[in-house]
Amino acid sequence: MGNWILPAVLTGFLMDLCIGDPRWMYHPVCMIGNAITACEKWLRAWFPKTKRGEQMAGGVLVLCIVSGCVLIPGGLLFLAYRLHPAAGFILESCMCWQMLATKSLKTESMKVYERLQAEDIEGARKAVSMIVGRDTAALTEEGITKAAVETVAENTSDGVIAPLLYMMLAGGVGAYFYKAINTMDSMVGYKNEKYKNFGTCAAKLDDLVNYIPARLSAWFMVAAAAVEGHHWKDAIRIYRRDRRNHASPNSAQTESVMAGALGVQLAGNAWYFGKLYEKPTIGDDKRKIEAEDIRRANQMLYGTAVIAVLAFTMLYIGICL
Repeated sequence: MGNWILPAVLTGFLMDLCIGDPRWMYHPVCMIGNAITACEKWLRAWFPKTKRGEQMAGGVLVLCIVSGCVLIPGGLLFLAYRLHPAAGFILESCMCWQMLATKSLKTESMKVYERLQAEDIEGARKAVSMIVGRDTAALTEEGITKAAVETVAENTSDGVIAPLLYMMLAGGVGAYFYKAINTMDSMVGYKNEKYKNFGTCAAKLDDLVNYIPARLSAWFMVAAAAVEGHHWKDAIRIYRRDRRNHASPNSAQTESVMAGALGVQLAGNAWYFGKLYEKPTIGDDKRKIEAEDIRRANQMLYGTAVIAVLAFTMLYIGICL
């Protein structure tokens, strides 16, 4: 199985760039999400509704979901490789493909760009609401653009570089391991009344597994900025200054690079679930952010992804040969 990891990851990456996530295909992340929802309902019924009880329930959720997302794909791959190496390779390539989000991230964020270009603010709000967690009903054109650029920046790590790293370490199983944790964080890792205790374990684990990928992503993005002719020196300066300007230890890593490279200011106060959250800004307000910055952010996304794949491939070959 190990001999096929690199070819499977590279094939999966190319499939992601070419095909993305077809709408007709049921995505494995949906299955993971359904499992999380079902487990949460069951665990909340069994554990006491106290701070300690909810934290324990959240810990059991993490154990169950991560175990399932390692054992089931691992078992399927074992059987496929036993059947024939080609069968294992095809299955592992598909697993890697489905856990990457390069093309889908570009597709969804460019829908926002297209609506803004058409001066359809309501359409842009609706499009951006599909890719962000904040309230979008009252966002201005500037707010919509900021939200889209921030999402591309953050998900360059969460949706592309981090999965790639775990794939290189453990193939399809590594991809599912990471995506299980990341999906749990996106569903229960909130600090609101409902999840502040239940989601603690998932949120902390997500911070842990993204710690290295987020920082690698930032430097890969700096390299992409240099190659693509963006302000790479400012990207480094803003990264060093603002990379901690976020409640998450990881989210501002790539956002700060993106802000510096584009010469715009990101982040700041935002509304979530009807409540205003005060957040520090990232980057310098050198110019007003514009719709074209969404397109530029996607160029950076693709450049970062390609540089990461080249770096990971060379490292993998250097270690394994």
